[in-house]
Amino acid sequence: MKKENVYDNVLGTIGNTPLVRLNKITKDVGIEIFAKLEFFNPMGSVKDRIAKYMIEKAEKDGMIKDGQLIIENSSGNTAMGLALVAIQMGYKLKVIVRDRISKEKIDQLKALGVEIHLVDSSLPPESSNSYNNITPLIVEKTPDCYFPDQHNNRENNETHYKTTGPEIWNQMQGEIDYFIAGIGTGGTICGVAKYLKEQNPDIKVIAIDPVGSIFYDYFYFKKMVKPAPYLIEGLGDEFLIKCVDFTVIDDMYKVSDKTSFQYTRELVKQEGILAGGSSGAAIWGALKLAESLKKPARIVTIFPDSASRYLSTIFNDKWMKKKGFL
Repeated sequence: MKKENVYDNVLGTIGNTPLVRLNKITKDVGIEIFAKLEFFNPMGSVKDRIAKYMIEKAEKDGMIKDGQLIIENSSGNTAMGLALVAIQMGYKLKVIVRDRISKEKIDQLKALGVEIHLVDSSLPPESSNSYNNITPLIVEKTPDCYFPDQHNNRENNETHYKTTGPEIWNQMQGEIDYFIAGIGTGGTICGVAKYLKEQNPDIKVIAIDPVGSIFYDYFYFKKMVKPAPYLIEGLGDEFLIKCVDFTVIDDMYKVSDKTSFQYTRELVKQEGILAGGSSGAAIWGALKLAESLKKPARIVTIFPDSASRYLSTIFNDKWMKKKGFL
């Protein structure tokens, strides 16, 4: 039974995150920019939404049984969302993560009792042991497990079509001209984009892809480039994946690690918003868009997670200097 701000369990607090106007970091562009703060979700990221939705859908469809093992590959945030869901709904969880993800994410997953399989992030994409290839092999060798497959299961997009998109539309009272967000699995940006464009086809959607990912070149030139290593977590990929729907994307920007992380720090300095590296990419993209506009507009972006995941990296001067970012 739900009373005002009282929930039956912590899963009820997922979603309905705040949307805030950014005032100081935007002062030189004269364009209204709003950010949806997804780190207000209980496990601190936008991925709590898909963890809850996809497992509830699997239960409804009879695809998962009590106590079953869930296996998923993740940059960390989906893993933590699934960990919460597993605890609350009575499942076990094993996650496949790259060895380059932040120490904070690994420590939090261990605290949540998650079984972790680390993948060598230096392996080429075609290797059978690479991040994208090894998970289906592990699933195949693990009897009686459930694999949500957040990269290729369009229920990922459906989550944001049914929740994040309507929230943004209602919070903005329909007064939105541009939606700009990072592209990782594609579920967030493509699900939100589909909903917003159904409400108003004139809304333009811009995706932000890291340097080293393959999406930008495929979007513009329909060619597959060789991926290169990068450090932004949760954005980009080395393969085309099924949750990415290029038909709802109007433009795409490419951003470097250095730019993303410097803008992440700038968010803290100017707005007091402790967000993660993909949020730095998002605000950089929103400002780049704003500077290109010739008339007033309202831009909405998403800050997917918080700085608590990256205190040993983005917010660590020694690490930033070692990487050449300061």
